[in-house]
Amino acid sequence: MEEPVTQVTESERRRRSALVQEAVDTETRAWDTQDVDLLLGLFHPDMVWPFPPDSSAHDPLTWVWVNGRFDRERWSADYRELFAAHRLVHNRRATAGISLSAQSDAALAVVDVDTLWEHRATGTRMHWKGRAGKGYSWCHGRWLLVMHTGLLDYRTAPSERG
Repeated sequence: MEEPVTQVTESERRRRSALVQEAVDTETRAWDTQDVDLLLGLFHPDMVWPFPPDSSAHDPLTWVWVNGRFDRERWSADYRELFAAHRLVHNRRATAGISLSAQSDAALAVVDVDTLWEHRATGTRMHWKGRAGKGYSWCHGRWLLVMHTGLLDYRTAPSERG
């Protein structure tokens, strides 16, 4: 059920912006502690998460679906498997910017991510590094992540737009 769109005060706008940062920080804490329930609690039921095949794939036509639309049971199993198989070496995240829609009911957090995992059995490293766009929807008094782009390296972005 959609909430009615209303204008909010500047004070409420600042509060909601701070709550976006809090959501980003909570996600970081969930990865740091490998807390599946904390992580999944941030996702909107309609969450989608397309992934570029690598951090230089700026064309969304090349992106792939790993998990499709959010499914708590399936995503929970996938994250538990990830955490069981890998050791977190480091998880560095910095918010580059936050913007809110004019109505303060949608938000975008731009986050630079540098997360390194090491497979417990093989020692193979998996490096998540790049910039993410995290789209949030204001739902019942809190932000829920509704869309997340995979990590992109914007140093490799085309310099001319067509």
